[in-house]
Amino acid sequence: MSDAEHAVTGIECPVYLQYHFTAGRAPARFLTRIREGVLTGQRCPRCSNVYIPPRGSCPACGVPTEEEVVLPDKATVQSFTVVAIPIPNNPIEPPFVVANLVLDGANIAFIHLISECDNSAVHIGQRVQAVWKPREEWGYAMDNIRYFRPLDEPDVPVEQIGRLSVSGWEG
Repeated sequence: MSDAEHAVTGIECPVYLQYHFTAGRAPARFLTRIREGVLTGQRCPRCSNVYIPPRGSCPACGVPTEEEVVLPDKATVQSFTVVAIPIPNNPIEPPFVVANLVLDGANIAFIHLISECDNSAVHIGQRVQAVWKPREEWGYAMDNIRYFRPLDEPDVPVEQIGRLSVSGWEG
């Protein structure tokens, strides 16, 4: 037998990584409030943008953020993808929709699931609302929200996404 017949051309080697996260003051406050069923962001004192989840500083201006803003659980789809490939150890069976959502009153998107609709019906500008897990299942995590479901509200024009007032979009 030749060396080519004995050559190793590939190897499977699973890697398991364990992370420990220590939240700073702003994320810790956010996680405490989400355990209470309240979504909060922080407003930048310079540009007035509202960020969720808050990190304690404005990513655009680089200044500390301390003003807490309570946000509703309604949002607008900024972008999305339909996941068709199974993800190892993920309990969600494909196909499913993952979207960048901008909460009313916020200026930056966060990622969450969209459900209770045909995947092909999801679109940019679509209005959605959180479907929360039962209160007894709530912890210190964004997955207190099971997913977002479409609302029977007018779409938000693309150029207005992320420019919503705290009271919500006025269509």
